[in-house]
Amino acid sequence: MTLPLPEYDSLDALALAKLVRRRLVSPSELVDAAIARIDRRNGFCNAVIHRMDERARRAAAGPLPDGPFRGVPFLLKDLLAAFAGEPLSSGSRMYDGWAPDQSSELVERFARAGLIVMGKTNTPELGLLPVTEPERYGPTANPWDRTRTAGGSSGGSAAAVAARIVPLASAGDGGGSIRIPASCCGVFGLKPTRGRTPMGPDDGECWEGFTVQHVITRSVRDSAGLVPPLDTATVRSPRRKTDGKMKSQCAGSSAALTHTPRRRPSLNTCAFTAPSSVATKAIS
Repeated sequence: MTLPLPEYDSLDALALAKLVRRRLVSPSELVDAAIARIDRRNGFCNAVIHRMDERARRAAAGPLPDGPFRGVPFLLKDLLAAFAGEPLSSGSRMYDGWAPDQSSELVERFARAGLIVMGKTNTPELGLLPVTEPERYGPTANPWDRTRTAGGSSGGSAAAVAARIVPLASAGDGGGSIRIPASCCGVFGLKPTRGRTPMGPDDGECWEGFTVQHVITRSVRDSAGLVPPLDTATVRSPRRKTDGKMKSQCAGSSAALTHTPRRRPSLNTCAFTAPSSVATKAIS
């Protein structure tokens, strides 16, 4: 069976949103395309562990905010990103049956950017490992090779993007949890400056500020394009205070991230180690 909207697999989120703005495709058609790909591809990689098909269809059929990603299907990592009334298990049986009564500030900003949440992605229990193999939902496999890991802790999101289920999905990074799965799955992952994206309203920061939430994407421009909608300080998203006033912990303009640099960047040095820091095995 041919999947709907074949061009869906080759376009990033901003390109899909452009089609919506030009009325060449509707948000409902994009949602149906994402649902068809969950049906067809999720059994192979186990990236999506909670589906919100009907809620997504209702959102697509109703009025949507006129954000830069209006009408684009999106998935939430099942850790920290609270969606009111939907389960938030953090990869653990301990939270079975629990759902938050309010959405996190980050999730509300995703919605204001025009994204339509399709469901939740797999994560290791409490997000503590760089592989995604919770007993609660089972391992997430790398869509390119099932014998290899998708990484973690945002492995479900990275696998969903790599499998072209959605063009982007939420992720969080304390010690590599965006960067590791992005590298494993051949997609793009940026850990923004600490404090640049909101943790509220329940927390001002996580892991003493080490954890930063953002997205895993198909393209660099999608990741950069989401920084401005997420980067503001509000009462619901507290940040460090200076002289009693709420201020961002970041310097510089978010808009600059989407501009082409005018000078050649300087070379950076990075370190690499082959041995795993935790006892991991390939998925059989």
